[in-house]
Amino acid sequence: MTADLSKEHEAFMRLALEAASSAMHLGEVPIGAVVTRGDGVIARGFNQPVRGLDPTAHAEVVALREAARALGNYRLTGTTVYVTVEPCLMCVGALLNARVARVVYGAQEPKFGALRSILDFASLELTHRFEIVAGVLEPDCRALMQEFFATRRPKQS
Repeated sequence: MTADLSKEHEAFMRLALEAASSAMHLGEVPIGAVVTRGDGVIARGFNQPVRGLDPTAHAEVVALREAARALGNYRLTGTTVYVTVEPCLMCVGALLNARVARVVYGAQEPKFGALRSILDFASLELTHRFEIVAGVLEPDCRALMQEFFATRRPKQS
């Protein structure tokens, strides 16, 4: 990855982290997503299944829906989705159906992540594929999740 591309990834991931912070302040699991095309932001989203009473309202899906409305097309070819945590199986399906070009994520999700953790996306025989970039601002993304869950789970003695 070139230095310029790395800086671009970090800048957009910081926007995804801002969205994740919005989720956390609303009591939602702090995951944020940003959809870009070229050097512009098309859409942002954050987790809101509790608030929206919608099990599909994950950050990625919220951002994809907003991007599709903004572009007037459900096919989001040529876009990159930045998400603070490795997408789950449902979100990977949505990303595939949207035909995104690239997914950039921060922290791995060992229990639900469906790009590398519980599923090896690269090994699947699919008609569409997207590039995966992992670990962008990973410490920041992981720390936000840890901070959120530390306040929700009782300390073990």
